[in-house]
Amino acid sequence: MRLVSNSLHDEVASRLREEIFAGKLAPGSFLDEVALCERLAISRTPLREALKVLVAEGLLRHEPRRGCFVAEVTARDLDEIFPVIALLEGRAAHEATRHASAADVAALEVLHQRLQAHAAAGRITEYYEANHAIHEAFITLADNRWLAQVIGDLRKILRLARLQQLHAPGRLQQSLAEHLAVFAALKAQDCDAAEEAMRTHLLRQREALRDVARTQQSRLTR
Repeated sequence: MRLVSNSLHDEVASRLREEIFAGKLAPGSFLDEVALCERLAISRTPLREALKVLVAEGLLRHEPRRGCFVAEVTARDLDEIFPVIALLEGRAAHEATRHASAADVAALEVLHQRLQAHAAAGRITEYYEANHAIHEAFITLADNRWLAQVIGDLRKILRLARLQQLHAPGRLQQSLAEHLAVFAALKAQDCDAAEEAMRTHLLRQREALRDVARTQQSRLTR
C-alpha cells in the first residue's frame, strides 16, 4: 500500500512509530532501509528523514556505518525517567487544579467512574485506556505547552518498554486509589495536594514495575 501525504516523511515516521509501539519492530531490531522502502513503496529520501525524526525522539538509535536500530529501554533508563516524569506530571496536576472549571470536574468525574468500573471488573486493558485518558485530561487542563511537549517525549520512551505495572499483585486497586486521591485534591482545589498525589502515583508505578520484574526473574530461575 503506497503512502501519500503532503509531508511524506511525517507519515512514514508516524507509521514506523506505531509499529514500534505495537512491537512489530522489536527493541534492538535493525531497520533495513531497502526492505522498508519496498514495503512502504517510498524512496530513500523520505525514509531517511523519517528515521532522523525517530532518532531525535529517542525511539531509534543510529550507529555510524551500521544504520538504525529500535531503541531498548533499560532498568536504569526507567529509574532515571520516572522521577523526572513524576515531577512533570505532578506540576501538570497542580496547574490543572488551578484551571479546572465545574464543567471540567464533571468531565473528570465521568472518566474516574469509568476507571472504577474497569478496576472492579479487573479489565486491565480498558483500565489502561481510561488511565491514559485521565492523564491526558490533566495535561490538557494544565494548558502548558512546554509541560505537554516534554511529558509527551518521555512517554514515547516509556512506551518502548511495553510496561505492564498493573500486573503486579494488588497494583490495580492501588493505582485506582492513587487516581482518586489526585481527583479528590483537584475537587478540593488543593493544587499542592494534587501535585504531591500525582507525583506519588508515578513513582509507585516504578515500584510496581520492579515487583513485576522480580516476579518474572524468579519464575525464570526456578
